[in-house]
Amino acid sequence: MSITIASFDGADRTSVDEAYRIGSAVNDADLPDFPPSCRRRFDALFHTPMPGTRSLWALARLDGVPAGYLQLDLPQLDNTDNATAEVLVRPELRRRGVGRALHEYGVRLLREHGRKRVVAMAVSALPGGPPRSVAGDAFAAAIGAQPALAEVRRRLDVGEIDRVALRAALAEARPRAEGYHSVCWQGATPQEYVADIAYLDGRLLMDAPMGDVQWEPEQVDAERIRGNERALDARGRRRYHLGMRHEASGRLVAWTLLDVGASADWHAFQQITIVDPAHRGHRLGLIAKAENLHHLLTHESAVQVIDTWNAASNSYMVAINEQLGFRAVDSWTDWQLTL
Repeated sequence: MSITIASFDGADRTSVDEAYRIGSAVNDADLPDFPPSCRRRFDALFHTPMPGTRSLWALARLDGVPAGYLQLDLPQLDNTDNATAEVLVRPELRRRGVGRALHEYGVRLLREHGRKRVVAMAVSALPGGPPRSVAGDAFAAAIGAQPALAEVRRRLDVGEIDRVALRAALAEARPRAEGYHSVCWQGATPQEYVADIAYLDGRLLMDAPMGDVQWEPEQVDAERIRGNERALDARGRRRYHLGMRHEASGRLVAWTLLDVGASADWHAFQQITIVDPAHRGHRLGLIAKAENLHHLLTHESAVQVIDTWNAASNSYMVAINEQLGFRAVDSWTDWQLTL
């Protein structure tokens, strides 16, 4: 067997097409409950990347047949010792050395770019949950990576939302939130709130449990928020935001985001939810998430399920999600490799 690996970029449409097909096959095999891979999203990774991120790509061929690809994301504005990685191999071509070859190729690239550590995620089954391939965890352990953070994906089935219980929970929470009111919007953040959103976004890696992952808080300003928005627009992500405004200061002090992809109107992701530490204890997280769920479903009537991830140790956010009706599906491990 002969394995060849070549770097490529967005100008190499043949390699982009092959990588997309590999990713689609992996997605369908390993995560059959996920939406199919979105071509618009994949293409946007090349022509409209997230601000402050440089991506390196490589395609592996096994006896001339496209077999796997590597994506390395190298932060440029912060975390300049770090990288994240994705190594995907077609299911029918695994256990033939393709993943190992891509890994070794990636390590050389990372060292050339002065990176000291790399983080990647792998999925595994939960007891009683749907079956998942053990290949990701086994591969990460075999190359010497260490499990650095345990996360759990939870899913909300919209048809099973207990709306009576949710209304009762909101009625109980709202008196605790006197002096705050909700503000919702779609797509780009109104200019008056951009600075507040940048502050909250920048707090995420300070406040969320990170386990042993060595990742410093990101430097987020209004320009970076606008760059993120352009990248998400290019991916076709339809975004539904809700912020909690502190009436005395006029600032947004909590924020949550739900979004729907361009090619699967039945599926949404619950993205960031964060409350400024100075304003915790007022049930703002629950109120924001519940009201934004209503906001989303008012405009996206086809949505049937919503997925979200939390660190297993994030008991506060897990409790809110479970109160909303999210239920655990599978386990995800952030593996960290020191180079």
